[in-house]
Amino acid sequence: MSFEMPRYKAPDFGLDIFRNAPDAAMAPAERDGIVPEGYHSTSMFPEYFKINGRWLLAGESRMDSCVVYRPESNRLDVVEARNIKKGDLVLLGRTESGRDGIFVHANGFAGGEDALEDAFVFRQGRSRETSYSRDYDQLTELLKYEKQHGKVVWVMGPAFAFDRDARRAMQAIVENGYVHGLMAGNALATHDLEGAYLHTALGQDIYTQKSMPNGHYNHLDVLNLVRRSGSIPAFVEEYKLDNGIMVSCVRNNVPFVLAGSIRDDGPLPEVIGDVYEAANAMRDMVRDATTVICLATMLHTIATGNMTPSFRVQKDGSIRPVYFYAVDSDEFVVNKLLDRGSLSATTIVANVHDFITRLARGLGVM
Repeated sequence: MSFEMPRYKAPDFGLDIFRNAPDAAMAPAERDGIVPEGYHSTSMFPEYFKINGRWLLAGESRMDSCVVYRPESNRLDVVEARNIKKGDLVLLGRTESGRDGIFVHANGFAGGEDALEDAFVFRQGRSRETSYSRDYDQLTELLKYEKQHGKVVWVMGPAFAFDRDARRAMQAIVENGYVHGLMAGNALATHDLEGAYLHTALGQDIYTQKSMPNGHYNHLDVLNLVRRSGSIPAFVEEYKLDNGIMVSCVRNNVPFVLAGSIRDDGPLPEVIGDVYEAANAMRDMVRDATTVICLATMLHTIATGNMTPSFRVQKDGSIRPVYFYAVDSDEFVVNKLLDRGSLSATTIVANVHDFITRLARGLGVM
């Protein structure tokens, strides 16, 4: 099996419904952070707006944002409502069929061997009983392609830090060039660094699972040491650490975003405590991502899903899909992502320790 990039089929704007449609309505924002009544809220799909008789694509669409027209450059920007500025020309309209100058193109990559002809078929949901062999094969081939041609962003929960083989697998994946960005919280980085420094996570040996004496101090001691060093890279260098996810990111210059929460110990110096600043940093990281893989973190998965479009406009103007994977041992978590509207995601119900080691072996790096 080899990866083949799906072709995007743009809407036929020569059809009567598009030719006869009026220009999309718009109105200026009356003040910062306040959008006009009847504003249009975006999805993760390609969305076109008729402006001055021409259909324009909003190039960076994402869930639950607004569209602003920039007349000086004849460009459409997708902007969160809180970031709207007074005077911005905000697109208006709640229909998506094209008749009011707005068209949401949900089927640009539809068709091919996965298209279903039957309306009624068994086992279309994703559960513990689902066969995932093909998903692993497809993801393996996708990552081989993306290593050279795309940007792969990983979104990770702290579960990885608690298993020796999972940490080794992810380290190998980073070192072999399959990770171009990492997003996580304070816990993943803290316990992974604890594993690198003390071979424990929350005081428990990451291989034998034996609890160490006073082990509940371990992550707090590591946090204190990192904060004293001033940064994660400085801590890695000062204590000559040579294993784990964060160490491999530091050693291979892989950028990471650590978003804070109200329950964080420490936190680590790089953790962004302001939720909106953290969201902006995450959005900057996924802005040019072509594959996003979310593992064992419901909140970060849903947040990332909401800020990631299903497509990417490339430098040559062509449009390609963005691949989005969500992996968790709980069916509720992966289905929650779909319930939130991220219909373009591929979900896998699996223990993430087993998932990452199987993937690493499929890539031939472990």
